[in-house]
Amino acid sequence: MAFNTTRRAMLAGSGAAVALTQAPGAHAQSTGAGGGTPPSSMPVSFTVNGTAAELELDTRVTLLDALREHLELTGTKKGCDHGQCGACTVMVNGTRINSCLSLAVQHQGDEITTIEGLGTPEDLHPMQAAFVKHDGYQCGYCTPGQICSAVATLAEIRAGIPSHVQGDITAAPVFNAAELRERMSGNICRCGAYSNIVEAITEVANSDLGAA
Repeated sequence: MAFNTTRRAMLAGSGAAVALTQAPGAHAQSTGAGGGTPPSSMPVSFTVNGTAAELELDTRVTLLDALREHLELTGTKKGCDHGQCGACTVMVNGTRINSCLSLAVQHQGDEITTIEGLGTPEDLHPMQAAFVKHDGYQCGYCTPGQICSAVATLAEIRAGIPSHVQGDITAAPVFNAAELRERMSGNICRCGAYSNIVEAITEVANSDLGAA
């Protein structure tokens, strides 16, 4: 059977379809809000700064929000929420990650270290002390992520993990200015305190790695 229609009828039908999607309740029906199936949740347990944590979380909750909103560890900052600024950097099983890009339920059984777990005002981690000494911050918002990333950077070099600036990735990495810029490139300081940050990290590297 042939299908016959006019341009006027087609435009009228399209307009009606658009109007229907904008009608009150249409969005709620499509998303399941207001009577649909609620978001699923599940239990998750991990260790944060040496303390066991057991939570019941919506499966969409990021590790960043679990730390800040559920465990009240607000040292880890929410910056861009897109994994581009590094303010939310924490260490999971010794490896640094952007916690805004990782779901909390992915970390069942993991060991998580935040800025609160590195040191206290009475007993600073060497990297924290170096940032204070060299004034490696201005507004301070990015500082927790900078410090966590810096600690992990030195751990990566100690472990022999290569970087993109190495000419020979089979050789042991050596701490230098190029390595530092490459490995810390994901942590942005909008205040521009980079020179002081470099001085702080270099001082700790000289002691920790015997860097020149």
